[in-house]
Amino acid sequence: MSRKYTGHFHAYIPGPTNIPPRILNAAHVPTEDMRSPTFPELTLPLFEDLKKIFKTKDGQVFIFPSSGTGAWESAITNTMSPGDKVLIYRFGQFSLLWVDMFERLGLDVDVRDVDWGTGTPPEDVEATLKADSNHEYKVVCVTQNETATGVSSDVAAVRKAIDAAGHPTMLFVDGVSSIASIDFRMDEWGVDCAISGSQKGFMLPAGVGLVCASQKALEAHKSASLPRCYFSWEDMMKTNKDGYFPYTPPTTMLHALRASIDMLMEEGLDNVFARHHRIAEGVRRAVKDGWGLKLCAKEEKWESDTVSAIVVPEDKDAKEVIATAYNKYHLSLGAGLTQVAGKVFRIGHLGDFNELMLASAIVGAEMAMLDNGFDIKPGSGIAAASEYWRNN
Repeated sequence: MSRKYTGHFHAYIPGPTNIPPRILNAAHVPTEDMRSPTFPELTLPLFEDLKKIFKTKDGQVFIFPSSGTGAWESAITNTMSPGDKVLIYRFGQFSLLWVDMFERLGLDVDVRDVDWGTGTPPEDVEATLKADSNHEYKVVCVTQNETATGVSSDVAAVRKAIDAAGHPTMLFVDGVSSIASIDFRMDEWGVDCAISGSQKGFMLPAGVGLVCASQKALEAHKSASLPRCYFSWEDMMKTNKDGYFPYTPPTTMLHALRASIDMLMEEGLDNVFARHHRIAEGVRRAVKDGWGLKLCAKEEKWESDTVSAIVVPEDKDAKEVIATAYNKYHLSLGAGLTQVAGKVFRIGHLGDFNELMLASAIVGAEMAMLDNGFDIKPGSGIAAASEYWRNN
């Protein structure tokens, strides 16, 4: 029997994230006609302003009623043909799922398994592509932020590796838990397909999948022969140019997306990224300096600014920490997935967050660990985090 509680329930999973009242209010609109002559007044500016979030001038944005998984499928099926070769590195649950999708769609997938706690290795990308004299690889994939392990990969370094190899491959980036939270530069980094979802840095409910395609990807679309229907770019382009959709769009979510973009642009993207880094660093100080624990990310260069995966001692079970936090302190923490199940718990810190909100996650996690016999000093985590936040 679930325990009743008063006050605010604290969700610190790495998505879906907290939804600000301004966005909730924006979505609170009556039914409207998505074929009306005024509907493009909402949609056309959305397409243009989303390009500012992706940091592209020439890219084309697609808005699908789906999760980020639908955006993945759209990017793949609209640019590739059966048997095309893909280079991808597997180091977490979401890169694993991306591999699974490529395989199920009939692609020739070269999967490189690297340690969970690290990310895409640019040096291996360069060496692999240099050896590919026949240019068989059509796509290189990078999960910019792997939420299962709290690891971020360096997309710019991967682009440099592709260029150093002189290879014509396209670069795909999974930005579901990074775009609108961690710096992303589509044009500067030569990204050909970037995908994201509404429920992370955009601070919306789940239900909108976002794709941004480069001109190179749009050219590849012309000859791609994988089957597609619902996620067809061609269908979207025919109607999006006039501000409409080929099927019923999620109109209330589009209003919410309008409010989300406005909030991001008002704060300023550089300030958004700086806020995420500052809050994340406070959490990391709590983990390392306060509790004396380790992150799943094996080196500082891999540490994510949107989620921290905390490794528990070998004689402890992270599932017990998560259960105690939920049942006793009304706090949701992220669970470890597949290879790290029971070994880590995760604190999400992306979207609509500030220092005092994360303070509750740190205190709640600390109490749950103490209740499960962890050898940590009460108050040590929040002391380390607050000292960092006060001085930064």
